[in-house]
Amino acid sequence: MTPTPNETAKPHFRSDVSVELVKHTASDSDVLWAARVSTAGEQSLEELNKDPERSKGLINYLMRDRHGSPFEHNSMTFFISAPIFVFREFMRHRVGWSYNEESGRYRELEPVFYVPGEERKLVQQGRPGKYEFVAGTPKQHQMVTEAMGAAYRRSYEAYQDMLAAGVAREVARAVLPVGLYSSMYATCNARSLMHFLGLRTQHELAKVPSFPQREIEMVGEQMEAHWAKLMPLTYAAFNNNGRVAP
Repeated sequence: MTPTPNETAKPHFRSDVSVELVKHTASDSDVLWAARVSTAGEQSLEELNKDPERSKGLINYLMRDRHGSPFEHNSMTFFISAPIFVFREFMRHRVGWSYNEESGRYRELEPVFYVPGEERKLVQQGRPGKYEFVAGTPKQHQMVTEAMGAAYRRSYEAYQDMLAAGVAREVARAVLPVGLYSSMYATCNARSLMHFLGLRTQHELAKVPSFPQREIEMVGEQMEAHWAKLMPLTYAAFNNNGRVAP
């Protein structure tokens, strides 16, 4: 029997994303014992109880010379809430990542939609590969807000109508836009996160320029803030060596 759709749900709008670190096994010492097994064998386990600060030179060497595998022996799991179009970009990152996203087949999707805030630059100038975004006019922001709101309301109304008529959730969801918010768990290690940040954030210390869409960059910035607290020496080496993943 198909559940009765939520007739009281009305669309509401967000311009932010949220990232929560839900669990982790990640520290700078993870890099040290993984690296030193090549020369110390089982004695490398002694690094677990040593102060990583004394070995930050090794971490910097590994980062600088791109010896990447020692940065994989850790794990971070994030709970992320963002528009679907962010996740479609996110899931292009496959190596070193695991994902589980909420399902539109098994639950009724909530009417939460993305509308850019006033600080979001709206106008693209220049040709592909060499362009920049500039602020939109108040009229453009008003147009975007009104057009998105109208489209979201109509699409969710159609979704609710189909559910009420007994149409399966997995069919009815097809009418919903990519501006709908979804949520997922994303698990990575420091190496895969560094690769993500190198592509999905802009930073003054980056040797290789990146031009991410702002909304996925917002996710990346929050993930980076969590990671910086967990592995400060690794994070510093990442920045000091041009934010290039080893």
